Amino acid sequence: VQLVESGGGLVQAGGSLRLSCAASGNTFSINTMDWYRQAPGKQREFVAAITSGGGSTNYADSVKGRFTISRDNAKNTMYLEMNNLRPEDTAVYYCAADAYPVIVKVADRYSYWGQGTQVTVSL
Repeated sequence: VQLVESGGGLVQAGGSLRLSCAASGNTFSINTMDWYRQAPGKQREFVAAITSGGGSTNYADSVKGRFTISRDNAKNTMYLEMNNLRPEDTAVYYCAADAYPVIVKVADRYSYWGQGTQVTVSL
């Protein structure tokens, strides 16, 4: 399975971005997909997760009410709609995927990762 993120960029505080994560290869092995982020000098942290059918989602407290995760299984693509962005949201955003039927939120347990996309939020 290959994952490719896109949609990152530079935005002012209060602005919005939409990230995409396109999956290819043996996508039948994918169930749960997550977004993580890593800021300079900090550990990678969980952002949001969604199960295959989209019936279950989970968010980090820091992004609840501002970010929305979704997926289009017909396109093998997951999205992260980010609104009301803050400077502290600045990080490299990664998507991850695996076969878990439930949300796990533990980065080390995910087999498939994208290369990351930079999100920079300026004041």
